[in-house]
Amino acid sequence: MTKHSSEATEKMLAELAEHALGLAARHGAQQAAASVSHVREVEVAWRDGQLERLHEAQSRGLAIEFYVDGRFASVSTSDLRREALEPLVRDGVAMTRALEPDPFRKLADPERYPDPKRALDDSDLQLSDPHYGDLTALQRREQAQALEVAARSVPGADKILSVSTSVSDSQSTVFRCDSQGFRGFRHSTSFWRSAEVSVQDPDGRRPEESDYHGARFLADVFAPELVGKSAAERALQRVGAVKLPSGQRTLLVDARAAGRLVSALLGPMSASSLQQKRSFYSGDVGQLIGSPLLDIRDDPFVVRGFASRYFDGEGMASAPRPLYQAGKVANFFVDTYYGRKLGWPATCGHASNLAWILGNADLEGLMRGVDDGLLVTGFLGGNSNATTGDFSLGIQGFAIRQGKLAEPFGEMNLAGSHLTFWQQLTALGNDPNLLSPLRTPTLVFADAAVAGA
Repeated sequence: MTKHSSEATEKMLAELAEHALGLAARHGAQQAAASVSHVREVEVAWRDGQLERLHEAQSRGLAIEFYVDGRFASVSTSDLRREALEPLVRDGVAMTRALEPDPFRKLADPERYPDPKRALDDSDLQLSDPHYGDLTALQRREQAQALEVAARSVPGADKILSVSTSVSDSQSTVFRCDSQGFRGFRHSTSFWRSAEVSVQDPDGRRPEESDYHGARFLADVFAPELVGKSAAERALQRVGAVKLPSGQRTLLVDARAAGRLVSALLGPMSASSLQQKRSFYSGDVGQLIGSPLLDIRDDPFVVRGFASRYFDGEGMASAPRPLYQAGKVANFFVDTYYGRKLGWPATCGHASNLAWILGNADLEGLMRGVDDGLLVTGFLGGNSNATTGDFSLGIQGFAIRQGKLAEPFGEMNLAGSHLTFWQQLTALGNDPNLLSPLRTPTLVFADAAVAGA
């Protein structure tokens, strides 16, 4: 998208949202908010030497929140014609009047809004590649092919049964405004390359593994050759996987896999979960959850971060804040609505990028001191109960013996409770996964209970 077309899109989105606000006021809404978005998504999927799928879509949407006589409702539409907005807003306000009053439903406190300059111009966060439109359809296809060629070029490639690759990118512009004066844009692009490889195991199984890489800017994405080769090597390493004996072992969870555990840890920290009694947290700041090594901060201002922002979904200003300090809860995710219900000040509704206090060793260094342990490279199925904290997850990875990787394992299970498991955290790597907003490093847990043979 050229600079001229980008500016035209911004102007169109802003005018539509402002028009929707005007209609809401005209039909009797005391407060209102409107968000308009324009998204473009492109994907080339390649499988075993052939183009499997070519997907390109552009979508536009409008969502409007109505606050009418102490009542609340929201509507959304993809029909952005002005003549279609009039009946949508009129009927939406009428519908809102028919609902039960809810005294907690109001727009965010305007004192929490960000600096207007930051809300309208997030260019210093570098979330949108100005050269997004330079990538051609032919280049996407060539990259998808290159991913497969690289996968099939590794030693042992004769065991490869199938290779599926994907090259995708997206561009998004969102404008939000409300009747209290908030105005803000969000701009973003992302680019991804991935490969999935299945191989033949001598016992007839077909292990699969994948690798991927992505970034806000195309120039930051790993070359297709690196991603394809890594995916094939990961799949071939799964050949001959066994089920190891049950027991308590030192457990290393690699940086990419660790996000599954961290997501389950953070989810119940929302004010909605706490207010509705669907959280294993007590609701008290200072509650001990992990070892002193669990020290995490929410950082919304990471340049080119996947969850960076100057304001949240309600328009409240983003700010760095601690989530855990030395294993203790320091903050919860408190949106305006559930914050009012709990009598708590609003912070933000959900996490942005996580910043960890990292260790000094990489994965190889962390393994050196482990005589008998497991490296978890993936979670397969299972569940985590947000209310009790109990979890049971299928795991796969590699045995660790005398500080080195040994045979691959699979069909095993990790079980425990988040209320005690994180207190077994004994080390963190220096290798945060920058492909996820969680930015998890390798995590090391002592005496983890695993079930196998």
